[in-house]
Amino acid sequence: MGQGQKRSSDKKEGKKKRDESPAPGDRKRCRGCCFPLLVALLQLLLGVAVTAVAFLMLAISPSLLTRETPHWAGIILCLVSILGFILYCITYLPDERSSMQFIVKLLYFVLCTIGLVVSLLVVAFAGHHYTQASAFSCEQSGEDCVCTLDKDDPIARPFTYEGVTDCGAITETLTLYFLIQIVLNLVQAIVCAVAAFILWKDRYQVFFAGLQIGSSSTQQWQKV
Repeated sequence: MGQGQKRSSDKKEGKKKRDESPAPGDRKRCRGCCFPLLVALLQLLLGVAVTAVAFLMLAISPSLLTRETPHWAGIILCLVSILGFILYCITYLPDERSSMQFIVKLLYFVLCTIGLVVSLLVVAFAGHHYTQASAFSCEQSGEDCVCTLDKDDPIARPFTYEGVTDCGAITETLTLYFLIQIVLNLVQAIVCAVAAFILWKDRYQVFFAGLQIGSSSTQQWQKV
């Protein structure tokens, strides 16, 4: 009689512990909630920083080309971060049984990949212009600044920056902005790569096939 009561008591305690322990879906939901919020916040901050620095560069001279002022890269990352916030607000459902959840996660993955490529392009452009601007020899010409890579070469290509009253803004300030763009976009590329990798690792190695194997007590979903 004592052993039977003891086994019954052990069963009740085991059931109580199982009831109190978090469900697997809850653990996954917590991980899924924290991840897009943190990454989306980083993407938003980096996107705003890249855009702000690009407009500061454009304020130096309106003749700067679009590839030299990569505000477009920052705007793209801001849009990606907004999608990340939307992903955070969508209620998590296991196995992505919500079409909205699946579409948003897929778009977020694709846009993170695009953001990675765009950021690497900006790093390449900014690196080239940084090397070029560091070797400039500039002279003031009215309200413009005319720069060349070799002032002793009579046929060297001139680079004219309109509306620049001080050539130091080109050789010093603009060069510093190019260096900042390299650092910001490199970090931006790393964040996008991490976001895309975690989404791929967490979900996109398997896809929900929609096949249901049911029983009288439980339902199991097959992933292929």
